[in-house]
Amino acid sequence: MSTPSCTIFLQWALPRLRLRWPGFRKVRRQPCKLIKRRIRELRLEGFGAYRQYLEERPEEWELLDRFCRITISRFYRGQGVFNTIKDIILPELAQAATASGTPLRCWSAGCASGEEPYSLALIWQLELKARFSGMDTEIIATDIDGHLLGRADEAVYPGASLKDLPPAWRKDAFEPTGELFRLRPEFRKGVRFLQQDIRREMPPGPFHLVLCRNLAAMYFEESLQREVFERIRGRMAEGGYLVLGKHGRLPEGMAGWESWQEHLRISRAV
Repeated sequence: MSTPSCTIFLQWALPRLRLRWPGFRKVRRQPCKLIKRRIRELRLEGFGAYRQYLEERPEEWELLDRFCRITISRFYRGQGVFNTIKDIILPELAQAATASGTPLRCWSAGCASGEEPYSLALIWQLELKARFSGMDTEIIATDIDGHLLGRADEAVYPGASLKDLPPAWRKDAFEPTGELFRLRPEFRKGVRFLQQDIRREMPPGPFHLVLCRNLAAMYFEESLQREVFERIRGRMAEGGYLVLGKHGRLPEGMAGWESWQEHLRISRAV
């Protein structure tokens, strides 16, 4: 079963899942590995036989959908974006929340095993909390994969996941456990994990900051993107920020957003 055969299969299957092939082009090995394993389990002769299997058994599509979840994450991934969040966005949002007497609420959508929401928690605890004493904060993190959320609850990570963090942060926030590193309990406070499929369910707002970086804008087809981002907009506080991935962008003509720091793919709710 060759990679070109898997590519042809994905180009056929992804639109039926409301996913887009261009988003999977560079990461196709991850779903292809899982699909090949499934084909061997079923004792089928290849991707053509699996395609026929899907057409005859609609329930198999749910399993294929799980195979097409991309889980690439680490702490402080995209340092330029996180530095902007640390230096500009969160201080601005915290000042506004302080003036209005409301808690500062953030949402990490598609959080995988927790590196992204915990990165927000580290920024707040290590850099900003002292400047905004008494400020209540809440970080909601959602993902469809319960196994990954279990790893997030454990908060134990390999050293490679921490490589983008400032060295002082690694020392202050993590304790070694064998060859792995455990996030200290005080840095997990205020982070809450929920198992949700963003296509069907979202946490209640309002949110001042939403990170949806390599999920909807990268992997979902445009009509599904519009549905998801319209619902996200309905859960955002006015003036809140939406952070997309490096190559992500909102669909053309979407109302309710203004571009801000476009090279970082950050938009603002208006």
